[in-house]
Amino acid sequence: MILTVTLNTALDLTYTVPALVPHTSHRVTEVAERPGGKGLNVARVLATLGHDTVVTGFAGGPTGAVLRDLLAALPPRDALVSVAGNTRRTIAVADAATGDTTQLNEPGPHISAAEWAGFLRTYENLLAGADAVALCGSLPPGIHVGAYAELVRAARTARVPVLLDTSGEPLRRGIAARPDIVKPNVDELAQLTGAREPVRAAHDARRRGAHSVVASLGPDGMLAATPDGVWRAAPPAAVRGNPTGAGDSAVAGLISGVAEGLSWPDRLTRAVALSTATVLAPAAGEFDSAAYEDLLTRVGVERHAA
Repeated sequence: MILTVTLNTALDLTYTVPALVPHTSHRVTEVAERPGGKGLNVARVLATLGHDTVVTGFAGGPTGAVLRDLLAALPPRDALVSVAGNTRRTIAVADAATGDTTQLNEPGPHISAAEWAGFLRTYENLLAGADAVALCGSLPPGIHVGAYAELVRAARTARVPVLLDTSGEPLRRGIAARPDIVKPNVDELAQLTGAREPVRAAHDARRRGAHSVVASLGPDGMLAATPDGVWRAAPPAAVRGNPTGAGDSAVAGLISGVAEGLSWPDRLTRAVALSTATVLAPAAGEFDSAAYEDLLTRVGVERHAA
């Protein structure tokens, strides 16, 4: 079983408009409503790949009830912890003319100390049956900034491989707890280390505690600095579409590769193929399966000079 943690779950709303023009009214041509938050997106991709997946985190209020109703119809199993506050919404406005997407993210409900303690009990129980765990996304209000470090340490104590995908101070604190993999994008990596050159920054992040660092390079693919070497993987060509959720699909590729014991080149091939195929899909948590199968044979992976 692969466990994904989304402390700041969301109800994802996607509005499609013919063209997004500031300071005007818009007629929405299509509305999509999905359970969201980074870890839930990861879990949906993992389930499509055939992995037994459990999601945990927080859900509450009327929005949380809608999220759980939608989640009930999907393969990932629901182990979310109920809270008093109302789950946030994220609103994506997709411009049909350009293919661009504008994202609006609410902050999330306040989590009390008692709710956090209840979550920790659930998390530790779930770790007992997990082959790998992915910790994903932002922290909702009320949770201390070292929360991910605490969750990384619990996974390491349980001897469960752990991937961390967050940013800012939660990443800085979490990386010091020595996660097996961290997956920042190049801007997050630069913010963490002060280095703009990706290879140098990835090595710096490893010295700060991460066992392996996988940096997302956007349309240029991914860079991985690991104990076994440095690799760079890239799609055969840039694609046009909705990039929302592409990073989450990359996480699904990486953590499923860990659970299956794949080599680093094979993990990166899967991660880049999934993230690229997600750009071609209508929403986060989904990917174009035909494109994915094709990309598996065409993603380029090269060993990089350390």
